[in-house]
Amino acid sequence: MNVTLSGKTLMDTSESSIIERYRSRLENSTKYGEVWEVVKDTVKSTLHKHRRGMMLFLDDLPIQLGAYHPLGTNNIVLNRTLVQIVEGAIKSKRVVNALIYNLLLHEYLHALGQFSEIKVRRMVYEIAEKCFGESHIATSIAKKSPWVLLKGIPLETVNAPKRVMEIVRDFEKADKYIV
Repeated sequence: MNVTLSGKTLMDTSESSIIERYRSRLENSTKYGEVWEVVKDTVKSTLHKHRRGMMLFLDDLPIQLGAYHPLGTNNIVLNRTLVQIVEGAIKSKRVVNALIYNLLLHEYLHALGQFSEIKVRRMVYEIAEKCFGESHIATSIAKKSPWVLLKGIPLETVNAPKRVMEIVRDFEKADKYIV
């Protein structure tokens, strides 16, 4: 139950503790797979949807492309260069995890059958706001776009050679052995 006080709506304690749990899990994630578990859990709790067997690949993509989901596959390809630029410039694991969360969530929604970019962007914001609260960096990135993190970074000086695409091992925990 929410309570309205002086024109502001206050969350009940159970909603607040859920937000704190999601925040803590995201902020303490040290691997892509841990951020992915937060993505899946926030989608399951808000949309009541899930998809198993997703794989993550890291590739050096054009800076304007954060990630993509090749239609008809169980793959997400994340822009390794973009993540490394943000890691180097911002030096905050909390912000980097929020960026990765947003990019993976966006592509996961595509993998779940949402094809409209406009609708997916709105959904990313709505899920982040519900699960992390309005003041969290993940929600802010979702509202403004991940490229807000690149503001002030001289991208023309970035010299990122193309490397071989790599698969992220142990990205998704399998609850059953899949043959």
